[in-house]
Amino acid sequence: MPAIQLTPAQRKDKRADAHHLDPVVLIGGEGLTPAVRKEVDAALNAHGLIKVRVFSDERDTREAILASLADELNAAPIQHIGKLLVLWRPIPPKEKAEREDRMPGPKVVKVLKFSRSGNHRPQVKKLKVLGNQRLTAGGEVKRAKKRMTSIKKTAAT
Repeated sequence: MPAIQLTPAQRKDKRADAHHLDPVVLIGGEGLTPAVRKEVDAALNAHGLIKVRVFSDERDTREAILASLADELNAAPIQHIGKLLVLWRPIPPKEKAEREDRMPGPKVVKVLKFSRSGNHRPQVKKLKVLGNQRLTAGGEVKRAKKRMTSIKKTAAT
């Protein structure tokens, strides 16, 4: 897959966004292994814009690593400064699971009641709160009130 091509203005914006980032992937003496490629791919999927630190003294090998990562992972090479490489790839959209039963279900809520003197342990009550109920600040369960409609609207229909 070819690397993503960006305009100089887009590249400048990405460099500015990457300024405060810390390196996510570190490439050591082994070089560019399949495990490193997999980690860089996972980091690009999660973050989009990442920094990679290469512990190699040869500039040519760092440039080769940047070019190969950009080509293989379909990413845009943003910057190579010193031993840091910056790569960018758009984050893929996350798939949402379609659920038909989106009704609020019962929740078990813990309510703490503290003693007035503060010397005793707080009492813990577990309450079941249904979808149409809410918990007040005092620890009571209240039902949702029916919505009030206008008298004029009910008379008109």
